[in-house]
Amino acid sequence: MSFNPPQKIVLMAGNGGVYKSKLSAFQLLLRGFMAGAYIAIGGALCTVCATGFSSGAAKLVGGAVFPVGLIAIVLTGAELFTGDCMLVPMAALMKKVSWKGVLRVWGWVYLGNIIGSVFYAYLMSVGPFVTGGAGGALAVNAFGMNAVNIAAAKTLTYKAAGAAGLWSMFWKAIGCNYLVNIAILLALCADNVAGKFLGIWFPIMAFVSSGFEHCVANMYFIPTGMMLINWHPAVVDKIGGLLALNGGISMSDMWLWNLLPVTLGNIAGGFLFVACFYFYAFRKELPKE
Repeated sequence: MSFNPPQKIVLMAGNGGVYKSKLSAFQLLLRGFMAGAYIAIGGALCTVCATGFSSGAAKLVGGAVFPVGLIAIVLTGAELFTGDCMLVPMAALMKKVSWKGVLRVWGWVYLGNIIGSVFYAYLMSVGPFVTGGAGGALAVNAFGMNAVNIAAAKTLTYKAAGAAGLWSMFWKAIGCNYLVNIAILLALCADNVAGKFLGIWFPIMAFVSSGFEHCVANMYFIPTGMMLINWHPAVVDKIGGLLALNGGISMSDMWLWNLLPVTLGNIAGGFLFVACFYFYAFRKELPKE
């Protein structure tokens, strides 16, 4: 089985960032939508398969199935914000792309990821996470209850901890995108589908099982819980705890107590801990183009 050496991987990552910077806003938005939906597919599968397991086993099962999202993204050419936190800055470090170009890619892809993730959250909230009952009404089933619990855990537990919760979340996000971008580099390392599959699977399994935070995944997890709560308010009292204490999950809970700090942590994890490290480690050994 052939593979690419580290020096070539770094060059390929930078050239991948150049390619992305040349895409139109529409293409970035469209491919971002696809990637958001693909990550949401992994998140939904994670929710369903982990339902009923104890905490540690649930994380392992979720980690085993979640990688389907990134595998689909890499193999089909979709645009994921967390991957672009490493690839486009790598091109900028090589002086092939401006930093303004980096921000442009990030902005359009982030928006596309949100739209794709929320679309799939709606699909799951009106589909597999509810079940028909007496009188023709839909009720939240066990999978949906798990989805609500996940959304609460990703917002209200951090909110309850205050500043310490924000700091914990930020570092969990760094750990997440450290592993996500290692997965992308391993995918570049391989020259065949099987190698790319395995290279992506192990780091993503590690990040999910470790309990790290991924902003695009959370663009699916949290809106799913919010939709189920808004359309089926009885789940709040049924679950109780922080959910009942806060009266549900608000938009400010989603953004302040998850997406904003997690996004910043993901940027730090991909840019500082992967792009900068590998660029400065191998910049003098890059192959000639």
